[in-house]
Amino acid sequence: MRVLVYSANEYTKDMLLTANANNEHQFDFTETRLEAQTTILADQYPAVCCFVDDSLNGLVLQHLKNHGVKLVLLRCTGFNNVDLRAAQELGLRVMRVVSYSPHSVAEFTVGMILNLNRKIHRAYNRVREGNFLLDGLLGFDLFGKTVGIIGTGKIGTAFAHIIKGFGCHLLAYDVVTRSECEEIGVYYTDLSSLLNQSDIVSLHLPLTPDSFHMINQSTLSKMKKTALLINTSRGGIINTGDLVKALKQYHLAGVGLDVYEEESHLFYQDMRDQIIDDDTFSRLLTFPNVLLTGHQAFFTQEALQQIGKTTIDNLNDFIHQRDSKNSLKAEDIIVSSSKG
Repeated sequence: MRVLVYSANEYTKDMLLTANANNEHQFDFTETRLEAQTTILADQYPAVCCFVDDSLNGLVLQHLKNHGVKLVLLRCTGFNNVDLRAAQELGLRVMRVVSYSPHSVAEFTVGMILNLNRKIHRAYNRVREGNFLLDGLLGFDLFGKTVGIIGTGKIGTAFAHIIKGFGCHLLAYDVVTRSECEEIGVYYTDLSSLLNQSDIVSLHLPLTPDSFHMINQSTLSKMKKTALLINTSRGGIINTGDLVKALKQYHLAGVGLDVYEEESHLFYQDMRDQIIDDDTFSRLLTFPNVLLTGHQAFFTQEALQQIGKTTIDNLNDFIHQRDSKNSLKAEDIIVSSSKG
């Protein structure tokens, strides 16, 4: 089957072509992001393959349908960028990668906590400049601290296992409790209690109507002023404007963000020679206690291999008209964090 791959780069090409080695699918690649104006590129393609920042709203899906597209392959787990109701009404099948490597995101989250707490990134830059002073680099022991995990799906559970090894007390908030988490000492509680008690709050839930801006002025005010906030899930879970206000009021000790709610016009492209026309993001960059990365938590060899394999499996399931747990339906819009 012919597939047009949007938002493609070199590692995307290598990932899919390697996974396709024993198949006969034809992949064509474009660096262009999918939006209404670029759907023309998919003319006569029965399938398109998209990533997290491609737009798959109702208008885009209608255009794809008009161009002959029957299948939308997501090479990611999240699907908040897809209008599933429109896809279902148009008869388009949407398939995703349910789980690639939860350990990749969980391990990156721990790395971000260590970096943010011990100021490793700042120390690195200082030493390169010949500055060996320790002023401003003071951190705290993770041992004995309370870590609040919002969302205990596969990634949140993997994170719980790792951070437990540091000797932390673990709290969790989710609509579904996991026995695997409870068995290692995770205590489920309500959101307010978690925010009030946690020294570190880590977000591991999908972006849904219920989780959109879950972290806002009200919830931020319940956190300790000495707390760290980490988000390696989806940018829209945090109201960034409210976060900036909290930081300006010295309400948090530090923030680590691998995602940003308006990231689609920034991430996965080289903008070194361009002006970043986003005042909120630019403001975040000015805070010395904010660590920003460009949605790379998933980015490991193992994760890419699994994404490639699952994408090919999804394509084969579609061709052979097989049912698949990776197919999305309109009712999946309200999926809970226990699934991701």
